[in-house]
Amino acid sequence: MAGSHRTQFLVLTLAALALTTVALAAPVKRAATGTATKPQTGDRVKLVRAPEGGLQPQTAVDSAGTLHLIYFKGEPGSGDIYHVRKAVGQADFSPPLRVNSQPGSAIATGTIRGAQLAVGRDNRVHVAWNGSSKAEPKGPGKSGNPMLYTRLNDGGTAFEPQRNVIAQAYGLDGGGSVAADTKGNVYVVWHGNPKADGEENRRVYVTRSSDDGRTFSPEIPADAQKNGACGCCGLRAFADASGRLHLIYRSAQEEVNRDIYLLTSSDQGGSFAGLRLDTWNTPICPMSNEAFAAAGEAVLAAWETKGQVYFTRLDFTHPYSGPGKPRKPVAPPGTAGGRKHPALAVNTKGETLLVWDEGTGWQKGGTLAWQVFDSAGKPTKDRGTSDGIPVWSFAGAYAEPDGSFVIVH
Repeated sequence: MAGSHRTQFLVLTLAALALTTVALAAPVKRAATGTATKPQTGDRVKLVRAPEGGLQPQTAVDSAGTLHLIYFKGEPGSGDIYHVRKAVGQADFSPPLRVNSQPGSAIATGTIRGAQLAVGRDNRVHVAWNGSSKAEPKGPGKSGNPMLYTRLNDGGTAFEPQRNVIAQAYGLDGGGSVAADTKGNVYVVWHGNPKADGEENRRVYVTRSSDDGRTFSPEIPADAQKNGACGCCGLRAFADASGRLHLIYRSAQEEVNRDIYLLTSSDQGGSFAGLRLDTWNTPICPMSNEAFAAAGEAVLAAWETKGQVYFTRLDFTHPYSGPGKPRKPVAPPGTAGGRKHPALAVNTKGETLLVWDEGTGWQKGGTLAWQVFDSAGKPTKDRGTSDGIPVWSFAGAYAEPDGSFVIVH
């Protein structure tokens, strides 16, 4: 018996040493759990956890280089939005300001209905979000949840009381968006269907302000082509350096043609030119969203199709592209499948960081992944993955002045 015990001990000891050797030799993923807001390991790409363990971080950098970050906190179906900022050279975020004036009026459930932000004239922050079931005031009928908007006050010390910007076009489902330019124009965008007669009859609507969000005009349809809108998919708005307004959304023609469309306006949202960027024939709503980023005078747009994420460059001066014509979409290396929720950042060298989730789903968290591309759109060696995307969340990204990138998750 003693010999048998010694033999078992030796086997267990050798097994433990083998497991230790394998663990030491295996590639190490960067940790992404916890509540730390300091950058974690990495050279070109750093990982930062959202403050307070928040969900759905969204980032924007203003003209002074100050980072603005919003995130969701609370019950997924009725929580709150918070805003923090960090100036160049500062190590820590500012104390959080609650964005929504009515507690519990924001929603994270479904991942694509949360808050978005934009920075406009005089670096004022603007935020828009789909109202939760608790949000007021509601519109008529069962689908009367509001599209809510607020902005930082003149002193930058608090957010003004939230407002519902929908006049008639209720029927929210997938998330809306906000954009702002340096001339005082602010846009809130959503897709709705007051008649509730199918995705193929949903329309994209835009309401406009020319006085920094103080007042808004009644909403008008932006999608003259009437391609429908994927009900539970989000959309994204972006105002570029020249004042053009860009919208990207997923259509729902015949409830199976869930293609990606770009709408661009050169007259402050008065009219839009439409362009199909990608196609996807599926009867199932993929619950997807999109992203924009400035790249000098050009604009980058990102989206998901068939489990893969793509981005393209919209060049308005490039001699080989023509005004607003997109270049061939670029996808990160690796096997497609389960890649969702892209985010973009561009540094001063013209390099692009593409960030996405893998394996996320309904009530299911997943993995964070990223790839850096050079100024010609070619993938570099800077790429990675990290566990720890919480349920109902995704990542945001921004570039530092030194050319490095930060992912907030």
